[in-house]
Parts: sequence; structure tokens; C-alpha cells
Amino acid sequence: MINQQIFVLKFMLTWLLMAVLVGLATGSASAFFLVSLDWTTHFRENHPWLIWFLPLGGLAVGAIYHYFGQDVAKGNNQLIEEIQHPEKTIPFKMMPLILITTLLTHLFGGSAGREGTAVQMGGAIADFFTKPLKFNDLDRKILLMMGISAGFASVFGTPLAGTIFALEVAFIGKVRYEAILPSLFSALAADYTCQELWHVGHTHYAIPEVPHLAISAISWAMLAGILFGLVGMLFAKSTHFWSNLFKSKITYPPLRPVVGGVLLAILFFAVGTSKYNGLGVSVIVEAFSEKLPFYDFIAKIFFTSLTLGSGFKGGEVTPLFYIGATMGNALTNFIPLPIALLAGMGFVGVFAGASNTPIACTLMGIELFGADAAIYLALACVMAYAFSGHAGIYSAQKIAVKKYEEPDEKFL
Repeated sequence: MINQQIFVLKFMLTWLLMAVLVGLATGSASAFFLVSLDWTTHFRENHPWLIWFLPLGGLAVGAIYHYFGQDVAKGNNQLIEEIQHPEKTIPFKMMPLILITTLLTHLFGGSAGREGTAVQMGGAIADFFTKPLKFNDLDRKILLMMGISAGFASVFGTPLAGTIFALEVAFIGKVRYEAILPSLFSALAADYTCQELWHVGHTHYAIPEVPHLAISAISWAMLAGILFGLVGMLFAKSTHFWSNLFKSKITYPPLRPVVGGVLLAILFFAVGTSKYNGLGVSVIVEAFSEKLPFYDFIAKIFFTSLTLGSGFKGGEVTPLFYIGATMGNALTNFIPLPIALLAGMGFVGVFAGASNTPIACTLMGIELFGADAAIYLALACVMAYAFSGHAGIYSAQKIAVKKYEEPDEKFL
């Protein structure tokens, strides 16, 4: 028994040291990225004519990856594949390439997020230690999960969600508990570095009213969760549709985001508003307190899936927050739950359905909105996960445990 505890202590101290290194570096990178993204967003908002240069920005993004980054073009999926079957160390250039191209996407008005950037920076930073420290394949899997958790935690300010997201994202229906301690250490270190050392904060949300648990309220929450899951599936399928369409019609990769940029610029001009550009954080905040047009979430699905599917870089998660929060806002037209609660449920529920990470998303909701709404948030995430199918925004995910067995045709 004593020998086991000594082994655990050695394991903990070893990974605690690694977590400090990975967390400091990733938290600092996330802080720089968030400050740069904030500046980029404000600059674009003050110069709306930049939208007409979106095709040029697309050309730059496409050319950068075609000529300098083909070996890191898979992004998050590449990290997931290396966790599943370690083969080749992630090139460190993944970090600067995703940082630069995400900022270019946002500078010219593409509809994208930031999670993918932070996760890829974290993964590249963590895997940088593999060769000099001679990590074996098992340790390297843990190291990659640490990088993912550090990136996710620091970019959103949610260390618990970041911890579990890294353990949950590689396989549908399976959580990699062997990395839970290192993942937690790195998430805490990265979040502390970003918020406390660099003083880079995050947006605050509130759910001021949570109804008493009753059968009727639980039933409405379950219905909302089902709808969030279907929308999460729609977003994933839409993104894959655009990606496959552009790849099949345009053989020269740098031209794909150019064509996408032309379409996006014209459509953004046609709708006459910039609310669907970039992250859309201001709209997310409004969704918790003000009635918004019911079609906002549909428009965001279209613009974000087209942006990412055509080859621009960024992430899917913040747009999914936007889609979920505005959809929850729209559901108040027929679901009798408070507007902020439905917006918060959608915020995490659509992400849970699209990413197949219900536990991480539930924890994220609790970290962002408080424990009072925990049951409703959990219902939204679990129901969304169950009804979103086995596809998701991360095509590299493998099914470890099916959500359900396909019905036998003879019974249909």
C-alpha cells in the first residue's frame, strides 16, 4: 500500500512540474491571443470596409497552409489522432500558423471562433517537450491532453471544463482518466497564468432566475436539450458539407477561402449587419436578457459553417455558444423557462451536441453560470449529446461506446 502511494506521489510531482511548464507557456500564448483578437475585432468594427478584403485574407490563409503548413492543416483533428495513435510529434509551427491565420480570419470579418486556436497552440507547446524529455507513447498522450486542457481552460476561463474536455474529446463515450491529474494541473496553471499573471479576463454571464425543479420544468428542459442536440448536429453537418463541396469543386486549396471570402463578403453586405461576423460575444451577452430575432442562430450556423468549411481558420466553439444562446433566446417563444436560463442551456447544450463532450460542457456551464442552474444545464447537455448523432465537429473522433444501437431493419 505504501509503495503505491509513493508511486502516486512521484507521478504527481513529475506531472505537476510539466503542468507548470505547459500551463505557463500556454496561458501566456492564450493571453497574447486574446488581447490580439480583441484588438483585431475592435479594429474591424471601426473599419467595416475591411469586409471587402475578406477574399484577400482568404488567399493569405489558404496560401500559408498550402505552402508552409500542410503537415499541420488538420488542426484539432491532428491532436485527436495523435492521442488515439501516437505516430509523429506535432510540429511546433502549428502554434504560430494557427495564431496568424485566425487573426487574419477575424480581421477581415470571417465568422469563426477561438477555441481551435488555443487548443492547437496548447497541443503544439506541450508536444514540444516530447523529444528533449524522451517521452514514450503513453506519456505523450498525457502530454497532448495537458496541452488541450491548458488551451481550452485559459481561453475560456474554465479549468474544470478544460480538464474534462481534453479527456473526453478523443473518443465518443469514453473518458481518458489516466490523464485526469496532469490535465487538471495544466488547466489550473494555464488559467492562472492568463487571468492572474497577465490580467487577461473573460466575459461574464449570469442566470439570475432558476425555477424550482418540477416535472413540468424538467420536461421542458429535456425538450430544449433535444432541440439543442439537433442544431448541434446541423452545424456539424453544415460545416462538413461546405468543406466537402469546396474540396470537390476547387482543386487548388488557396483558392477555396478566396471563393468563400467573395461569397461571405457579398452576403454580409446583403444582410446589412455585422452581428454575424467574428465571435459575436456582444450578441451572446444580449441573448441572456433581451429578445433577439428568432433567426439569429440560423444565420450564424450558415455564416460560420461557410467560413470554416471554405478554409478559413479559427474555432467552432464560440460560434456554437452564439448559436446556442440565441436559439435558447428564441425558444422562449414557446418554452416557459426564463430567458437567461434557456440561453445558458443553449450556450453549453449545442456545444455538447456538436462536440460529443457532455460532461465537459456541463462543468463549463457550472463554472460560467453558477451551480444553481446545474441540473438544467446537465439536462441540456446530456439530451443534446444523446440526440446529436455520432457525427460532430471533430471528424477524427472515434466511437468507443455507441450512444445507441441502430434499430434492426426487420423491425422498421
